[in-house]
Amino acid sequence: MQGVGWVLRKAISLATITLSITQYEKDGLTHIDISQTATGGIKGTTENRTLDWEYREHKDGIFGEVRGKSRWVKLDDVDDDTFLKTGWDDMDGEHVQSYVESKDNGWTADQVWGFEIMDGKRYYVRHVVVRKEDDWKQARLVYDYHG
Repeated sequence: MQGVGWVLRKAISLATITLSITQYEKDGLTHIDISQTATGGIKGTTENRTLDWEYREHKDGIFGEVRGKSRWVKLDDVDDDTFLKTGWDDMDGEHVQSYVESKDNGWTADQVWGFEIMDGKRYYVRHVVVRKEDDWKQARLVYDYHG
């Protein structure tokens, strides 16, 4: 669906991914910079998000040419997808919403980021819905949180 070959998808599914996240304020806007490292120290994708809901172009090593936007959002303001809005530790607070469009492969990905409690432990989680034409998939990415 996203134009990623089987071998690369399989390798990604077997890897342990570590996210290094830096959040800061600059010029009155929240910025979140994320660098990913896979098992064995292999450098992955870098995400630099400015939470102002303005589109920015990016060439991603895995997904190709994309454009995306991010913002702080209340769950009530997330459009039409129950999956993106449910299960969060803090249902009333703000979450990060990220929306990305592929310029090369015709898909979109809508994500909401936040925290969930599972078995009494707090995790950083992303709910993701990817769409291409009439097809769609949803995923819940769960990360250990050491904050």
